Amino acid sequence: MRHLLFCLFFITCGLQAQTLNKTDSNRVKPSDTLVIDSGFKDSLKVFKPTIYDYTYQTQFSEKKIFDTAFTQDKTFIFSQYNNKDNFGKIQFANIGSGFQPLVFEVNTDQNLSLLPTNKSAFLRGINDIKYYDVKTPTTTFIYHNAVRNGAVLYSTYTQNIGKNFNFAVEYTGLRSQGNYLKSLAANNTTQFSAHYLSENKKYEAFGHFIHQNINNEEYGGIADVNLFLNGDSDFNNRENLEVNLNNSNSRFAYRRFYFSHEFRPFASEKFPFKIRHTIFNQSNKYYYNQSQPESFYFTDASDLINYSADSKKYSKNLSNTVSILFDKESFKLDAGIRHQLIKLGIGSPLPVSQNIPQELSESRIGAVGNLKINLLGKIALNSNFEFSTGTEFGSFLRSQNLIRFEPIPEYFVNAKVNFQTGSPSFNLLLNPSVYRKFNYYLEDPKNESITEIGGDVNLKWFKSNVFANFFRVDNYTYLDDLAQPQQSATSLNISQIGGEATFSSGKFHLNPKVLFQSAIGNKDLLPMPNFVGRANLYWQSKAFKDAAEIQAGVKVYYFSKFASREFFPVLNEFILPSANSYSIGGQPIADVYFNLKVKRMFFFIEAQHLNTTFMKNKSFTVPYYPIYDFRLNLGIVWYLFS
Repeated sequence: MRHLLFCLFFITCGLQAQTLNKTDSNRVKPSDTLVIDSGFKDSLKVFKPTIYDYTYQTQFSEKKIFDTAFTQDKTFIFSQYNNKDNFGKIQFANIGSGFQPLVFEVNTDQNLSLLPTNKSAFLRGINDIKYYDVKTPTTTFIYHNAVRNGAVLYSTYTQNIGKNFNFAVEYTGLRSQGNYLKSLAANNTTQFSAHYLSENKKYEAFGHFIHQNINNEEYGGIADVNLFLNGDSDFNNRENLEVNLNNSNSRFAYRRFYFSHEFRPFASEKFPFKIRHTIFNQSNKYYYNQSQPESFYFTDASDLINYSADSKKYSKNLSNTVSILFDKESFKLDAGIRHQLIKLGIGSPLPVSQNIPQELSESRIGAVGNLKINLLGKIALNSNFEFSTGTEFGSFLRSQNLIRFEPIPEYFVNAKVNFQTGSPSFNLLLNPSVYRKFNYYLEDPKNESITEIGGDVNLKWFKSNVFANFFRVDNYTYLDDLAQPQQSATSLNISQIGGEATFSSGKFHLNPKVLFQSAIGNKDLLPMPNFVGRANLYWQSKAFKDAAEIQAGVKVYYFSKFASREFFPVLNEFILPSANSYSIGGQPIADVYFNLKVKRMFFFIEAQHLNTTFMKNKSFTVPYYPIYDFRLNLGIVWYLFS
């Protein structure tokens, strides 16, 4: 009832607060700020902003306008606490507790850094930071309700000072109690960003500071799966189920200072050269805290070592890059040198008998480059290159190449060839623990090398997209069923093929998306479902004399049964299944929703996992961690253009 009253309050505010529609992108043409005749015979001009006066960009992307269209993809984005379409991932029972990846992909933010896999869903890397350009002060609110108690609120305020300088302040707070004992999630993010472009456009600067905390109680899954599956009414209250851990929590702190500026020394367009300097300092810290050792992980005192029950790992990266750019509209090339100081360490030294160093550090030198070519607006090439080497973590090489062309108007083809080789994720290199069996040091590891070949074809017919990817991973690094890092002696090969389309008849629409994947050889090292799919059947129409717009429909998710990896809270990573594990999947997850747009306010109301109201919940995110039960999920998005 509280959520429904909250919704009605926001609807009323939206109808009252936005009677003056300054930025309706459906009623204005893509142009600069409109100049409206004042009606008097004098020099007074009245400027009326349009939606095209409110833009954002990442440092190396083109500007985009604020996306206020009520498209089908919004129901997948703003129904999620991280405001992303999480296709190919399955959420834990409590929001803020992460996802299990069902589909293989490369996370470049893990390169030469400490980033536990299950802490990555909420993080913002350098290329995720938005810089704004707005004609009037602009505020955005995004709200999500939590599980049992709590909420998620994402707020942004941005303003231009003059025409050339913009700053933005963003804050995200998440607190969700969860239905199971010891499953509280509490995350927060503070971010400042700024962008400056000089009047003569010869100097440009981007800068940001971000501090993120991702904190979770770790309950270790339910102790007796049969009590969950049998459907005894005594356990409909999930707090009555015994859990494996009672006094453990994990914390991840992520902080970055970033500044990049570039200068064009020549005024003539014949010499479009620029000099760019970029510096950033990033630190990652991971803590696993316990008031005392958990009996779930040991049987007698000999299984413990003389070490604190709490453990800490950290990484630091101080990076300096100087580049020279050749910047034409159809041809851009930059190349530079990069110096990095990188550290990986643990909080307190372990006993000498463990033979695990307290800190690894090195000074790295390398080169970076980027090439962009645009031919007649029909063919575009974007290539990135990075190489560095050091004495401790070895060499790192990454080459990313994407070509996009339009053979027929409104039919696009994208092809990519990517390669990278470098140290395994820092979280797999070393670990300190009071539990003897969870200490490790992966000394002199081989470089993990990943080759990716793929692409997609975008067709006008049914707004369809067909894609295919192939991955070859050499020296694949993983955690075995004992939570110890291992490297495969033979390559892991993964193929993926899938597609998406939208079929429409009047106001009714069907939007399915499917992905088929398989591992060719070494499939036991990375268990994955062979099929992942979803379908969205919905009705969309204007309402209330075109003052609002409605979406209503049903979404169904499904992934095939497979012998899933298990979640290991000590590392916040996924490990190979134990002998007592079991397969998950093969169960549909159905959501019924009603979405509403009023001016610049959106409401997303979902009955999630509705099928558990008439059948037992037998679905799991990973073994011993059931997926969420039925819940009313609310999302609210409000853009305020002052």
